Amino acid sequence: MAPSREEIADIVRKSVGRIKRNREITLETELFGADLAMDSLETAELSAILEDEFGSDPYSEGELPVTVGEIVDFFVDRV
Repeated sequence: MAPSREEIADIVRKSVGRIKRNREITLETELFGADLAMDSLETAELSAILEDEFGSDPYSEGELPVTVGEIVDFFVDRV
């Protein structure tokens, strides 16, 4: 059985939280803007974490999600 959207969201929030500790992570949290201000190294780390969790990630597929919710949307269609 495929994971639910909420289960995927929990995994993505935990993955982002491993990089940006002590931050509230919601689906609307912006990755590169004022919310988290992730840099390229943090983005690469997130890509590796997502690859480990799901077997793929939006960055390797040429997508650049702006929010946590956009990452979740990427996986909802694929998992």
